[in-house]
Amino acid sequence: MANPMINKDRLRNKFEELVKIDSVSKHELKIALNLAKTLEKMGGKVFFDNSKKETKSDCGNLIAKFRGNVDVEPIFLSGHMDTVSPGNNVNPIFENGIFRSDGTTILGADDKSALAIILEVLKVIFENKLRHPPIEIIFTTCEEIGLLGAKNLDFTLINSKLGYILDSTDTEGIATNAPAANKISIKVFGKAAHAGGAPENGINALSIASKAISRLKIGRIDHESTCNLGTIKGGIATNIVPDLIEIEGEVRSHDETKLENITNKIKESFLKSREEFCNEVNIPKIEFIVENDFPKTDIPKDSHVVKLAQKASENLGRKLETKIIGGGADANIFFSKGIMPGVLGTGMKEVHTVNEWIRLDDMLKTAELVLEIIKIHCSGK
Repeated sequence: MANPMINKDRLRNKFEELVKIDSVSKHELKIALNLAKTLEKMGGKVFFDNSKKETKSDCGNLIAKFRGNVDVEPIFLSGHMDTVSPGNNVNPIFENGIFRSDGTTILGADDKSALAIILEVLKVIFENKLRHPPIEIIFTTCEEIGLLGAKNLDFTLINSKLGYILDSTDTEGIATNAPAANKISIKVFGKAAHAGGAPENGINALSIASKAISRLKIGRIDHESTCNLGTIKGGIATNIVPDLIEIEGEVRSHDETKLENITNKIKESFLKSREEFCNEVNIPKIEFIVENDFPKTDIPKDSHVVKLAQKASENLGRKLETKIIGGGADANIFFSKGIMPGVLGTGMKEVHTVNEWIRLDDMLKTAELVLEIIKIHCSGK
């Protein structure tokens, strides 16, 4: 049964306002100031952390704290402020209950739908003087470019041990499992030579890389693992044997042993190619760099953060299923810090494209769910 206190028109207007504010990654200050002003008016203690020193954003992560009027554990609500490109000058169009952009940009529902929903829930709580726990709001920067805001968040500022991140699509699911990921950088060094006059004097770095890649399984490896080599660059001209090829890729898996094994197979294939093309000391050369991009999330299905959300959904006459996802999010970082983050969906679809869209009714459903979660949390059950 819908909660009549959620103001649908206000939610719509706030979302429209937020998507019109440019906030491509590293340029979140303008929207952060808008959010900070709103949170301060509601009585929150609002501040920024020092993460911008590391992220190179124009602002830090935005944190707001609200005192509770019930003696229960604090709870956090979170979303990210940044968007992907093309994300400037968004012109939202609302027709038949659906938001879209004009087709020249993304919409920005990822993740401004979360920001609008969280603000609406807070407004309902405070204007109706509802019982509520201590609430911590965490709006991060640079999520879209490697979870940089969350990675550099000062978690000593956060007291909550559980909460909800609104950054998924499925309004009938709570994401509990997400993979760990390795970021891979490969440089293949060959030897330049004139491609027409003396190709035999060169060592073609592109050929070495191609041979290595041809041996690899790319894409879906198994039900819990993926591998992708996403970018490749190098070469100077068609008449020069390329002496440097640079490749960027990633491996993801819910199984950390598989993550390591797949990563090692990529390295072994490139080293094998080096040996096959080697005709001089240290030429060709392979530089292989692996960086753990983010750890996995593995929240037990019977954990309090899951049961709380499922009970709230049940109270609203709905079902909420646990979900295994293939993407990384701020939740991966929160989980690695000993915090239980349930990831809820807002209904956003076709994200990271100019065809992105979202139903207002889906945003409304998520707002109702979050409000009901807070209500149950206050009961201590």
